[in-house]
Amino acid sequence: MTPREPARARFSRSARSPRPSRSFPALVGSTVTTAVRAATWIIAGFSIFVVLWILLASLKTTDEIFSNPLSLPHTWRWGNFADAWQESNFGVALVNTVGLVTATALGTVLFAAPAAYALARFKVRGTRAISLGFALGLGVPAQMVVLPLYAAMNQAGLVDSFLGLWLIYVGTSLPFAVFFLTSFFASLPRELEEAASLDGASPLRTFRSIMFPLARSGIVTLLILNVVAHWSETTFALVFLQSSINDTLPLALIQFMQRLQYTGADWGQLFAGIVIVLLPLLLIYIWLGRRIIEGLTLGAGK
Repeated sequence: MTPREPARARFSRSARSPRPSRSFPALVGSTVTTAVRAATWIIAGFSIFVVLWILLASLKTTDEIFSNPLSLPHTWRWGNFADAWQESNFGVALVNTVGLVTATALGTVLFAAPAAYALARFKVRGTRAISLGFALGLGVPAQMVVLPLYAAMNQAGLVDSFLGLWLIYVGTSLPFAVFFLTSFFASLPRELEEAASLDGASPLRTFRSIMFPLARSGIVTLLILNVVAHWSETTFALVFLQSSINDTLPLALIQFMQRLQYTGADWGQLFAGIVIVLLPLLLIYIWLGRRIIEGLTLGAGK
């Protein structure tokens, strides 16, 4: 190009010049993101397929389940749910589960919220060690503490007792609950506490009237996660509840499956029982799934 070439020609040639290629790290990052999204959609699709298959199987006969497992029911057997409810202990188990799960969720928040607020706000000696202890508690498997807990609960007379199981549920839920709520309280502005202190409010009054309501998004998310975790909990319930009158829904389902082995396996009734146990959780995810994701994202961001 000569110096006398018009500026418009120089601009058009520079506009037609190829753009520099993307860097290798950016290309790798884009590929990984695409692969993760694809894997997520595959897992989600498979999970939805399994749920729908269980729902359809609960409306079939045993012969249909094995002969045409992927087809729609030839006759929609809604009576499988009534038969499963009548032949099992689901009525009593449902009442036990709702009461135990509700008490566990409320008790966990009652103990975890003040502890998380103190760890987030009061910087005293030992705070970091206590926070580390709660964080380490997240990695302790439930199977490791079953036998020591059983020995202690047996001596205290709390085996086959809802009180004993409630204590275990609340105690094993506290590490995650405190760890989860600490980030919410740590992100709240300190100016609010300073203003409350100038007005003569005590720390307890400040926590109860100001800080606790401001952390309601994290508290609601914690309540939902606690209910979901303990609704189908089996390990501790199977060990510490021994009377049929104290059965929870998972234990009632296990006994129903064992009974069907001796009376003739009606797989339609069996899948109907599974749906009865899982249906409340499905409704919770459909109704409050977005709230759970928003609460977890907010807590991670803080």
